[in-house]
Amino acid sequence: MYDDPEAERLPHGPIEIAIAEPCALWRRGVADLEHCCEAAARAALAAADARFAGGAELSIVLGDDAMLRALNRQWRGRDKPTNVLSFATGEGERPAGAPCLLGDVVLAFETVAAEARAQGKPMAHHLCHLVVHGVLHLLGFDHEHEADAERMEALETEILAGLGVADPYEPADPASRVETADG
Repeated sequence: MYDDPEAERLPHGPIEIAIAEPCALWRRGVADLEHCCEAAARAALAAADARFAGGAELSIVLGDDAMLRALNRQWRGRDKPTNVLSFATGEGERPAGAPCLLGDVVLAFETVAAEARAQGKPMAHHLCHLVVHGVLHLLGFDHEHEADAERMEALETEILAGLGVADPYEPADPASRVETADG
């Protein structure tokens, strides 16, 4: 788990990010894996101006295609693996001062790696994009309607630019346009 070293100075309290790694392939695919995930998640929270009295917690689960296929089948009725799924905890009541439990962002190594190769981009950049995308979903963003999709994509592009990652929606090959789990 990563504890925010500047938590005392932040207006929203500490943000804790737990990273679970049930698929060991991620270590071979992305150098500085924790930093990549943490930087992307924190950038998404900051850009969305997310504020949580008492702080917040979220988890990033680095799984594989089998895990995402099972989750996708159970929760979305789609019997196939996907790149990323977000499971928001919800807005339930919590004790005063308790952290807000945002939820989980779950990613599939094989699908993410294949997409990065097909799109000719570094695996770390694609991972950053999908973590940003997943965290924005935890914060209530979605892309079910065209206007919402445009807003979410613009915010993702802005966040990623701040991380030094090229616009994922403007690949060199237009045929390789990024599609996220629910897009």
